[in-house]
Amino acid sequence: MSFGTNLQYLRRLSKNMTQEALAEKLNVSRQTVSKWELDTAQPEIEKAIELCKIFNCSLDHLFREEMDKRSDEYSNLRVEEVEAFHYVSYTTISQDPEGDAINHVQKYAKENGIDAPRIIGWDFPYVSVEQANVYNMHGYTAAWILPEGFLPDGLEVKEQKKHKYAVIHIERPFDNPFVTIPGAYRTLDDFMRVNGLEHMEDDVIPCFETDGNTMDV
Repeated sequence: MSFGTNLQYLRRLSKNMTQEALAEKLNVSRQTVSKWELDTAQPEIEKAIELCKIFNCSLDHLFREEMDKRSDEYSNLRVEEVEAFHYVSYTTISQDPEGDAINHVQKYAKENGIDAPRIIGWDFPYVSVEQANVYNMHGYTAAWILPEGFLPDGLEVKEQKKHKYAVIHIERPFDNPFVTIPGAYRTLDDFMRVNGLEHMEDDVIPCFETDGNTMDV
């Protein structure tokens, strides 16, 4: 772990705050901030506490954790307002829940004359210990985003209202998905905390969208 690396990471998350801007907030020189980030010096406790207030983190986060989870695969970390949309979803628990759920919603779309549906997905967490550990089963929900004004026959249509999302782009998410994708979620959590963004769980889909080669979480 590196305090200097953590500090650089927090500056990037905070709208790419410059060393000069951070130094001004702390009433120190830019060279002092540079020395901190190079790990050739560390701040006194008063300045460390000020840093925690600026970046909304704890001293443990700042000094003891490896906060920089970002890699070359991550880019375009941003806040994006997503317009309201309607969707049809399918949730399954199986050994291949993502494939099973996506196949179901693709079938829904095809039966309604849509050959290239827009599909998003998210993990379904309500899996028993026996299902996960004994049968290696997991849960997943896939959703077909309906074209505007389109209502499919015989399917329950749900609505996601207009909302702001914190978003991160991932290149090659499936090269090492069990590391890269969770790391993206952790980076989003850090980004939201540093920038004072509030988690909304009710009526908001925590989704991701992929074309098979890249992913937006």
